[in-house]
Amino acid sequence: MYNVGLLYTVLSLLLLEIVMSSLKIRPIKAFEDNYIWCLTNGETCVVVDPGDAKPVLKYCKRNNLMLTDILITHHHSDHTGGVNDLVDAFAGINVYGPQNSAIQSITRRVSDGDKIELGGLGLEFAIIEVPGHTLDHIAYVGSCGLFCGDTLFSAGCGRLFEGTPSQMYESLNRLMSLPDDTKVYCTHEYTLANVKFARAVEPNNAALLNYKGWAESQRVDLKPTLPSTISEQKAINPFLRANSAEVKHQAEHYAGKILPTPEAVFASIRAWKDNF
Repeated sequence: MYNVGLLYTVLSLLLLEIVMSSLKIRPIKAFEDNYIWCLTNGETCVVVDPGDAKPVLKYCKRNNLMLTDILITHHHSDHTGGVNDLVDAFAGINVYGPQNSAIQSITRRVSDGDKIELGGLGLEFAIIEVPGHTLDHIAYVGSCGLFCGDTLFSAGCGRLFEGTPSQMYESLNRLMSLPDDTKVYCTHEYTLANVKFARAVEPNNAALLNYKGWAESQRVDLKPTLPSTISEQKAINPFLRANSAEVKHQAEHYAGKILPTPEAVFASIRAWKDNF
């Protein structure tokens, strides 16, 4: 007799492999340094944090794509400014976003632990609440990667406009607990500026020095430095390395006092970055 459970697992893995083989994730450039991530199977597409509708409309027209879903991570206008025009341009769009009534175009508000299915692409995402940059900030994590808005950047993290250092530290720890091979899709091309600061915090980090050279070559060729991975960020990102002896030493030097916990180290380097 067949093992029904095993057969179901095998079929599910085969289906996932088919979905992933046809899925393309491309950055649509907006403003000076925003990436509106577009997930597509060649026919339909989903976009993340469309701060401007014009480049999305142009991309969809050029590639003959039907926009079906929008994912919003938080309320800032450079992440939401294009939503209304896109809703007007494509009938029946699903707009997912945080529990923030100020973002009126959301059709489904999600919370920590919720799951959403993007049927057109065959994808499922889990919702992680990651307050810090803003209080309403959420991230979407699925088999194709993590879409984290302005929480985790390559070699950096978002400014604390509304949340506390404690909230952001906890949010980053949650993201750091994801599998090492998780691809990280953030919204801004801040990498070179972040690396400059990271080198000040951890000048003896060999992995960071190697990453700096790679990132510089990418930008010279006008190529994105994103996505990154959780593993890579654990190695180079000072905001994920508060337990490092060198990061702690440098943070204490900046603060002018002993910092008793990794959270205090994080708060110090976040304040340092704000004035760097």
